[in-house]
Amino acid sequence: MNTSVPKTTLCPEFGSLDAEALSWEYARSVLAEAPLYRASTVRPDGRPHLTPLLGVWVEEAGCFCTGPRERKALNLSANPHCLISTGNNALDGPPDIVVEGSGARVEDPDALERIARAYEEKYGPAITSPEGTWFGLADSIRRRRVLTVRVTPERAFAFGKAPVFSQTRYDF
Repeated sequence: MNTSVPKTTLCPEFGSLDAEALSWEYARSVLAEAPLYRASTVRPDGRPHLTPLLGVWVEEAGCFCTGPRERKALNLSANPHCLISTGNNALDGPPDIVVEGSGARVEDPDALERIARAYEEKYGPAITSPEGTWFGLADSIRRRRVLTVRVTPERAFAFGKAPVFSQTRYDF
């Protein structure tokens, strides 16, 4: 687990004249609250693969689940380099965040329990109610019926939006 505070750098050539670097604490809170992530992995032939999915931020890393035979799982088994991102297509609002790192399978039962609880807390009845779209996901995490992946940040970017555009880089 990476608990260090990243080196934070404003990239002034890609923002408004009055832009300031966004703190990692703020970027991390945007990641934690985001309802949807995108995971990007690398296919064996080098082409990218991008998928929207549910995700949680636990212990300084982004976590998501997939089936063991899904494309992203197969990609990660061959090449762990990946990224997760969140944001929307609007020019204003919270920043878009991109986290680059390596995806690692989570095996530890205590870690899986913390991740399952994070899903339950974040998504509520969608995960915990029998009528929920993703009912049973938390138990599938706990029982290792799904592949749970942790992406520990190596580098991240926050793209600030109107009225002050900015690009902040975080190196871990």
